[in-house]
Amino acid sequence: MSLGDRVAGLWNEHLLPRAVEVTCSERATGKWRHQVCAPVSGEVLEVGFGSGTNLAHYPAAVSTVLAVEPSDLAWRRAQDAVRDFDRPVVRVGLDGASLAMSDASVDAVVSSYTMCTIGDVASALSEFRRVLRPGGRLHFVEHSLSPDDPVAARQRRWQPRWEKVAGGCHLDRDIPGLVSAAGFTIADLEAFYAPGPAFARPFGWLTIGTATP
Repeated sequence: MSLGDRVAGLWNEHLLPRAVEVTCSERATGKWRHQVCAPVSGEVLEVGFGSGTNLAHYPAAVSTVLAVEPSDLAWRRAQDAVRDFDRPVVRVGLDGASLAMSDASVDAVVSSYTMCTIGDVASALSEFRRVLRPGGRLHFVEHSLSPDDPVAARQRRWQPRWEKVAGGCHLDRDIPGLVSAAGFTIADLEAFYAPGPAFARPFGWLTIGTATP
């Protein structure tokens, strides 16, 4: 293994999960996570579970959380939150694009800051539709392609470099457009720039919504 491969492995497996934990922490994103998680009930599939930050925002109506999380380190770091959650939390997979789950097996799918990173997001959305029960919904908060042309141009320009250091994260994905193209009907959608300086806008166009299959 080359030095470059070793450095990349160290970054992706050990340092990047910790960096994501900080940038997507409760302090930074808690109010938006709560907005997404508070209406959820029943059996929930959470894709991109990370270090379990969403658990504090699920209401008592949630009976089980089925977690998809590719990072072993993030899953280990989630265990305090898992223990504090008084209901079952089970890691069921590593990749949202390939779910070893039965059709119509969950009441809700939650994706928070995850669809930007899944390699085959179209397949993931197809899987979300497949596992949702009738009446179930996809609940999401994601950063997305900005509708403002100058910001979108920067997102596209920076993307090739950004994805190499950010675990495959895409600044230039139109998440609501991808959700609709996958056959979902968006029931509600809120989109806005996260508070912060103008230079951070390529990273801060947020979309919060729910969608039905």
